[in-house]
Amino acid sequence: MTREDTAASESFAQRKDGGSLWGGRFEEGLAPEMVPFNLSLGIDSRLWREDIRGSIAWVRALASAQVLTSEEQTTLIDGLTHVEDRIELEGLNEAPEEDIHSVIERMLGEAVGPVAGKLHTGRSRNDQSSTGVRLYGMAAADRICVEILGLLQALQGLAKSSVDVVMPGYTHLQQAQPIRVAHWALSHVFRLLRDVERIQAAKVSAAVMPLGAGALAGCPFPVDREALRAELGFERVSENSLDAVADRDWVCDLTYGGAMIGVHLSCLAEDLAIFSSAEFGFVRLSDGFSTGSSLMPQKRNPDVAELTRGKAGRLVGNLMTMLTLLKGLFTGYNRDLQEDKEALFDTVDTLLLTLPAIAGAINTLELRPERMREGMEAELLATDLADYLVRRGVPFRTSHEVLGELVRQAEERGISLSELPLELYQKAHEAFGDDVMATFDWLASTEARDTDGGTSLRSVRKQLESVDSRLVELGLVPNF
Repeated sequence: MTREDTAASESFAQRKDGGSLWGGRFEEGLAPEMVPFNLSLGIDSRLWREDIRGSIAWVRALASAQVLTSEEQTTLIDGLTHVEDRIELEGLNEAPEEDIHSVIERMLGEAVGPVAGKLHTGRSRNDQSSTGVRLYGMAAADRICVEILGLLQALQGLAKSSVDVVMPGYTHLQQAQPIRVAHWALSHVFRLLRDVERIQAAKVSAAVMPLGAGALAGCPFPVDREALRAELGFERVSENSLDAVADRDWVCDLTYGGAMIGVHLSCLAEDLAIFSSAEFGFVRLSDGFSTGSSLMPQKRNPDVAELTRGKAGRLVGNLMTMLTLLKGLFTGYNRDLQEDKEALFDTVDTLLLTLPAIAGAINTLELRPERMREGMEAELLATDLADYLVRRGVPFRTSHEVLGELVRQAEERGISLSELPLELYQKAHEAFGDDVMATFDWLASTEARDTDGGTSLRSVRKQLESVDSRLVELGLVPNF
């Protein structure tokens, strides 16, 4: 055990109840080996504000139910406010208790005396803890959406500034067809918009109030749960007390949303790592988001992209933790559920760390259009040549075969498709006219893809307008 764990063990050993909320049932305290294993304070301490907020609401509910006198209500609320100020000023000062609920109840007793013991009337740590972490989750979802907005705006700005820049588009990491850089940037925007929808849905899932569910069977006192819901900002009250104390579906929803964000950020990061390499050189990451080598002075490493890819593994792992944690639990609360917070907190922390970094990289990167043009192979227009024949009545399968033969001939001669003589085109198929070489036009190729969702200028501008509308619909920007 660490020195801190040993100190905690000694502190618990000095008191029969171990500083717990349940010690009266036991003649002996926790075994020294059990103390550090049992502790959750190092994890749930960040919920102290939510715990106090829930406790103040519970005091009002008990008073309204005539369980507390008005004097007791005032004393307890003043005491909880004092505890809030104390923690804000002093922190927890290495409190020996097992969890944040025990710390706050002990501090409340120090502030107001024995009346503090009335706070827990009709309430269990099961519904108390679940309420606090849901309050945290609802606020965290909002913070995550704000950070996603920052990245969305960065990608929007990049798209708006690059509508006239053409780059090679890829499938299987092989050059496929020309696209506008804006089209590439927008492909990541639409992924992130779906991510916002998932996080907002997770917030709705979290906004169910369990307070008043007790340990599993409900509260024996006539507390007004609807008033509690309104005071704490939940959207609805849990409908089944047994389900309420065990429900962690919303944590799965949030960690799933986080995992998908991680996957999408990893894909964007992979693009940036490849496009910024010497072999591509399509973009240059700014100095602030790159690092050098301790050995090789020429190196310029895309660390922001690599770290973003790495963080995705944590986010996916947190989802797996939650799903595995919940699999096969007996109905009702089980202590296993204490482990939900670490996965949840890590997902939130990782997203709030990663999203601003990758947004900053996008905001400051430099496009290299000349390198994009240099890297574009004439074979990118092979489909345009096949379409040329289709417009002259040739079946596409025949056109595809003809172009495949021409590509092969160009490869055998060691030249590009655009350097093949006109007579070879006309020999391959009589439908090729003298104007066939005009097909080798990158911008014209993008303009030909003018269906909604395509890479033409009209379509890209329509996508940009759609993004603006979606952001308003999702409540991420004001609707002026």
